[in-house]
Amino acid sequence: MAMAEEAGARPVSISVCYAQPGGAFLKELEVAPGTSILAAIGASGLLQACPEVDPATMRVGIFSKLKTPDTQVRAGDRIEVYRPLVADPKSARRKRVQKTRQGGTREGLKWLRGG
Repeated sequence: MAMAEEAGARPVSISVCYAQPGGAFLKELEVAPGTSILAAIGASGLLQACPEVDPATMRVGIFSKLKTPDTQVRAGDRIEVYRPLVADPKSARRKRVQKTRQGGTREGLKWLRGG
């Protein structure tokens, strides 16, 4: 029983990353077992280094899997903080297709019915 308590008391190593157009924030740190994602992000210094990150609205994940901010981290986790989408993917695709169709190439016209 004492060994389980000692093993649980060891800090866990994690990393926190946030990608930006001009570079990336990546910090490896050790936190106590049972630490939430939100607490780990606060301990990493991300909120001070990147003030545009809003803890109330940010989306987070571990290894590209979306998680809630209160999820507990485990050893070796890479916490990822996601930026909001700049454009809706569907509307961006529609605009690209319209632009191609206006160019008059066969590629843009092949999906039109009767064309």
